[in-house]
Amino acid sequence: MTAPDLTPEAMARLHRAAFVMPEPWPVAGFEDALADPRAFVMASPCARAFLIGRVVADEAELLTLATDPQARRQGLAGALLARFDAETRARGATAAFLEVAETNQPARALYARHGWVLAGRRPGYFRSPQGSPVAALILRKAPA
Repeated sequence: MTAPDLTPEAMARLHRAAFVMPEPWPVAGFEDALADPRAFVMASPCARAFLIGRVVADEAELLTLATDPQARRQGLAGALLARFDAETRARGATAAFLEVAETNQPARALYARHGWVLAGRRPGYFRSPQGSPVAALILRKAPA
C-alpha cells in the first residue's frame, strides 16, 4: 500500500536525494516492495519523509527510511518510527530489525534515541561511493 501522495516515482526521487549509501532504490525497487502484501508505507503529512516496513510472522523489518535533506532535524523520521512501532505491534511483531551503514552517524543516533540496539554487524555489506567496503549494523528492538 502506498501513502496517498507518494508514488513509487516520488519515493525513488526522495530516496535519491536522501541516500548515497546504500545505493538509492530505483522505481522498480519500490514497486516490488509495495507489491508485497506484508509491506506497508508510512509518510509524513508533508510527504517529505517516508518509510517502508514489513511484518513476516512475528518479525518486523524496517526496509528503508528516507527524509528530504531540506526537512531533516524536524522530527519527521522520529514520528514515522513511532508509527512504525505501533503498526508492527498491531500486526503481531514481537521484534523489529533494520540495517544501517556503520558510517551513517546521524541515522545511528536517531535509531538509538528510539530504542534500537546493536544486534550484529555485517562487514563489507555496503560499498561507499568510492567503492570501499562499509559494514552494515543490524539493529533490533521490541516494538514499544
